[in-house]
Amino acid sequence: MTTPTDTSLVELQKERRMGGEGTINTAREIRRIDLSDFEARRAEITEQLWAAAVDVGFFQIVNHGIDIAEVDRAFAMSAQFFALPEQVKQQYPLVKEHNAGWEFKSQVRPSIGVADQKESFQITRPFMDELWPSDAELEGFRATILGFEHRCWELAMQVLSCFADKLGFDRDFFTAAHNPESPNYQSTLRLLHYFAIPEEARNEAAPWRAGAHTDFDVLTLLFQREGQGGLQVLPGREIESEEWSPVVPTSDSITCNIGDMLMRWSDDVLPSNFHRVRGPKPGENQDARYSIAYFAQADRDVVMQSPSGAWESITAREFLLERIRANYAA
Repeated sequence: MTTPTDTSLVELQKERRMGGEGTINTAREIRRIDLSDFEARRAEITEQLWAAAVDVGFFQIVNHGIDIAEVDRAFAMSAQFFALPEQVKQQYPLVKEHNAGWEFKSQVRPSIGVADQKESFQITRPFMDELWPSDAELEGFRATILGFEHRCWELAMQVLSCFADKLGFDRDFFTAAHNPESPNYQSTLRLLHYFAIPEEARNEAAPWRAGAHTDFDVLTLLFQREGQGGLQVLPGREIESEEWSPVVPTSDSITCNIGDMLMRWSDDVLPSNFHRVRGPKPGENQDARYSIAYFAQADRDVVMQSPSGAWESITAREFLLERIRANYAA
């Protein structure tokens, strides 16, 4: 039986091996799954999601029910937040224990050993006291972002209900484990701003914007902007091949990936795969890159149990804290 600490060490060792360039495979398919007419097509959609998750661990969903106007408003608010003066953003610093607040170049991936070239603002509902910009600083920010976070929760729970069916759990198993009304809710909406390449460095090799890593959560929903590429994925746990595939951002799709929590809950059937954000090369778009990620992370008090007993039981809080501590500078 593997202990929680052993699990963290294994994950860190795998990440430390992922700092190289690898090779690029542009032919590999990132599947697009249509969620329209969901209830009538539930069985068909479930099989498509399961196949993509087992084979690749990454997929894109379309006709998902979140209107593009909602996405655009969230991105507009994100850009306005990051445009605030640094002294304003510093009033709302990241509280690592709660995964809430603003951070600047503080996340250090074991794969590359240096800070990601980004800043982010993390929204975790129960822990946002004193962390919201005032309306005087950014009018309407809190209401817009909380509304968008809830739409992401609804969609994530819809997708996870399909995985619950395939795993033999109650259909609402994951919904019960991610309760937005609970003080133990720890799912996070993360606004991300990757920095533009300075003019004087645009003819040089750009650093990684985010080093290779897996996500700690159950399921990630990632919103990207067209023309702001760089995301690359390594299907399953194919560490040895290191054949990375680019994920082209489109306005009509949400990119999804399985996280470490769901891999554990599925007895490793559903792989949490590595992904990274490559820095732009000369001739590519070297302006700022914005994305928004929703991390469905089981509530703090939920005990994650491996169906076969292969993994030792651990609370979602303990699991998440182990991974966060390993990924931030002191």
